Amino acid sequence: MIKKTLYFGNQAFLNAKNNQLIINKKDEKTSEKKEILIPIEDIGVVIIDNYGVTLTQYLLSSLIENNVAVVICNSNHLPNGMFLNLDCNTLQSEKFRNQISASKPLLKNLWQQIVIAKIKNQTSLLKKNNIPVSNMKKWISEVKSNDSTNLEARASVYYWKNLFPKDINFERDRYGEPPNNLLNYGYAILRAVVARGLVASGILPTIGIHHHNKYNSYCLADDIMEPYRPFVDEIVLNIVKNNENFFDLNTEMKKKLLKIPVIDIFIDNEKRPLMIGLQRTTASLAKCYAGETKKIIFPELK
Repeated sequence: MIKKTLYFGNQAFLNAKNNQLIINKKDEKTSEKKEILIPIEDIGVVIIDNYGVTLTQYLLSSLIENNVAVVICNSNHLPNGMFLNLDCNTLQSEKFRNQISASKPLLKNLWQQIVIAKIKNQTSLLKKNNIPVSNMKKWISEVKSNDSTNLEARASVYYWKNLFPKDINFERDRYGEPPNNLLNYGYAILRAVVARGLVASGILPTIGIHHHNKYNSYCLADDIMEPYRPFVDEIVLNIVKNNENFFDLNTEMKKKLLKIPVIDIFIDNEKRPLMIGLQRTTASLAKCYAGETKKIIFPELK
């Protein structure tokens, strides 16, 4: 089942009753109060992007119990916090132990797989846009254990230099000029979906494979989302190529990026919504930690 992503950018009072999310807000046209009910079991992500949104502790608890990722945005309208369920898998403690005790050779191999999958999808996106990819194809075959020669960085330099039209002089920088703003927002949504998938598979999002920043609570989410980033990049690229106003992260731009969890991807030779496909990825990672398989299942950008 495809879970809904709910975005709250205006004042509202949110409550819960009988496993329903109850939204109380004023109608923008008539100013009359109206009530909307949504089954909590149908929700995957909730994004709170207005300081005038009030929600009850009971609702927050109900959302978390149903493995809904609740994302909080700051004054710049960028996600800066997230609530997740850390007890939604029946084999939680066993899977935590498998993850924590993962050997260094296994982690090095997993990171190699992640880098290869990421460069493959970057290559596919460039190729779809008639950009030369001979170097990228070569680097895919040369990625070593733990990416010891840092081909991920080399591929990223080439990728970002060539992906967007030359006339916008794009440089990928989290704090840089647009469309970095759209990329940042899209990655934040993707990160929430990945973290939700990890938790559902009984894995701690905090303990990473490659990322180990002690100030980062979602190191593993940042690892696993790497091969999924080009799907966000493609959405932003299309916005730029269609001459839409990408300088302003407005409601229209957010609507396009909020579709990330439900865009179609190809994974394990099947077409699936991204959120569903991601569950295949996180479940396969849990099996890698448990020694049941050696390969993470990642999507292919086509």
